Amino acid sequence: MIINILLAVILISVLVIVHEFGHFLAARANGVAVLEFAIGFGPHLFRRRHGDTDYCINAIPFGGYCMMLGADDTEEDGPGELTGEEGEENLSDRDLHARELVKKYGSHARLSDKSVGVRISIALAGPLFNFLLAFVLAVLVIGGVGVDRPVIGNVTDDSPAAAAGLQSGDTIKSVNGYAVTFARDYDFYVSYHGQQTLLIRYERDGAAYEAAVTPQKIEEQAYRIGIMLQSDGTVSSVTEDASADRAGIRSGDIIRQVGDTKVEDGNSAVEAIRAAGGSSVAVTVERNGQTLTVSVTPQLQTSVVYYTGITVPGTRQKVGALPTIGAAAQDVWYWSKAVVQSVGMMFTGQVTVNDLSGPVGIVQTVNEVVNTSRPDGVFYVVMNLLFFAEAISANLGVMNLLPLPGLDGGKILILIIEAIRRRPMKKEHEGMVQMAGMVFLFALSIYVLFHDITRLF
Repeated sequence: MIINILLAVILISVLVIVHEFGHFLAARANGVAVLEFAIGFGPHLFRRRHGDTDYCINAIPFGGYCMMLGADDTEEDGPGELTGEEGEENLSDRDLHARELVKKYGSHARLSDKSVGVRISIALAGPLFNFLLAFVLAVLVIGGVGVDRPVIGNVTDDSPAAAAGLQSGDTIKSVNGYAVTFARDYDFYVSYHGQQTLLIRYERDGAAYEAAVTPQKIEEQAYRIGIMLQSDGTVSSVTEDASADRAGIRSGDIIRQVGDTKVEDGNSAVEAIRAAGGSSVAVTVERNGQTLTVSVTPQLQTSVVYYTGITVPGTRQKVGALPTIGAAAQDVWYWSKAVVQSVGMMFTGQVTVNDLSGPVGIVQTVNEVVNTSRPDGVFYVVMNLLFFAEAISANLGVMNLLPLPGLDGGKILILIIEAIRRRPMKKEHEGMVQMAGMVFLFALSIYVLFHDITRLF
């Protein structure tokens, strides 16, 4: 578990450092002096000046930052613009460093004195580097294990899909106009629109077809304990206040036994829980290498399933060098599009704030990825970690482009307004807007962190 936590810390730090490195390179390319480039936050553990920049390693090992000259001026005349010697004893090392750079280069090295276009390019560089990193990671993953093509694996006899003419081996191209490039595209769309009639465009032997599949609504009653299971029996999520939650089962636990039944996989665990009916049953789980047994009482629940009869397993297929590059670009687009759609679903109630994850959630997911991939060998552990890092990097790129104060997208929006008005926003007003945004983001981060921790314990 400790190694997995270190992996998660390294992953988060790399993603944020790459983002900040984008800002760093864009600033340097445009003649903006960089005061500090830091890994982590909090007190300095290590600091060394090279050229005009202090390179730092800080105590809190999550993320980092790139601090530019003139980036945080809240007054018309900041400390970096003072040219006399008065008051130096009251200045911090950073302010003294800023003063030295202004003396050396003049005001032209300040971010605030650059044109709107230059400042927008510097703000854009961070998210663009996250997309670039996601692309590189996608090339590595697809080059290593191939592409998950949206090929139908099985069509159940007498199912709505079979009645519509779909067959095993058909390649899905779109659903209700939603382009399907990977098996994940199909799963994502059906997860949120599976109750609708699905107009599926597909290919068979090089010819294009389309079929309308109307899912069959099935109400199913079964005994459940409120968990979602992966194929190997690992608990991927626990429903809040369900019987499993009250018994102490946590996400990441691996179910090994239910009653007298040894669990071989997720399906056998589900069947054993259902067979227990409404009686209390002992459930043995493995958690961080230790075995725990808890008593759980399954509850009879009615669920609604919209059944099509299609399975799209997403079996990976190797492709050549050029198709790998094209598929990697499509993969980054898939993740970016999924993030945008998920944000939109928050406004419709399909996704809630409780579905968000922060650093603790990432640590938990990394732990699950490593534990579930370990039986397949080190190669697949690495591939799945790179795949997860790609998704998070694309997510970070998109989220930072949202037009919210405190994010790069908020800075860009303010700069666009400045370009339209032909004059900058007053520093005190801009500072208030940015502070409000930072307070909101901080409060959201605390809530997500608290929610992640409660899911653990």
